[in-house]
Amino acid sequence: MAGEVAPDASTLRPTQDQRGLSKSQAAYQWVKARIADGSYSPGYRLVLGQIAKELGVSVVPVREAIRMLEAEGMVTFERNIGAQVAMIDPREYEITMQTLSLVEGAATAMAAPLISVDALRRAREINDEMADTLAHFDPASFTRLNLEFHSVLFEACPNPHILDLVHRGWNRLRALRESTFSFVPGRARESVAEHSALLDLITGGADALQIELSARNHRLATLDAFLAQQAQANAPAQKGADQ
Repeated sequence: MAGEVAPDASTLRPTQDQRGLSKSQAAYQWVKARIADGSYSPGYRLVLGQIAKELGVSVVPVREAIRMLEAEGMVTFERNIGAQVAMIDPREYEITMQTLSLVEGAATAMAAPLISVDALRRAREINDEMADTLAHFDPASFTRLNLEFHSVLFEACPNPHILDLVHRGWNRLRALRESTFSFVPGRARESVAEHSALLDLITGGADALQIELSARNHRLATLDAFLAQQAQANAPAQKGADQ
């Protein structure tokens, strides 16, 4: 998955069309173009100082540009997180996560008795890597490890149709956002703990239903955290509209 990699240097200078604009308007168009072409994907953290340096301007016009993009719904700003490219279609994300919780839960339960000892050891190693990232949290890296962890658990599913639905769900998530953990970073620590509990169930030979519900609830807990964050973010706007 893509991390926070700066665009090619050849794209940093304002175009001919931008030269007649104010600095804030030029910065607005520059950032907006990179959101549109996917260089800045959903969840990408917009570091104002870095953008200002790339454009050769102060932070002030970049901040104004971000505010314009926030007003258009293309950027979100959260205290202690900063500015980020907004999630694409939160409702579609919700539906995808609900569906994935069902099919991935089933796939994990069916795969459990078929997962090798070496694969389970690898899953614990991956989860340990995820725990190590918490001190210096990088949502993109955490998400990459998260998929790797779950792949170990569901790829042994003997039902190819269910496995295909799981793959489709994960592919859909990649199209909808860079990383849910960009929006709810506090969820990452809970996720690592839930991974450990799920592995304990599998290695301990728990029954299929218990494993399925654990995997399903793990996925839904991430969705619930995201929905709670969205509700909190939208509360001030709703309060203002009601006044």
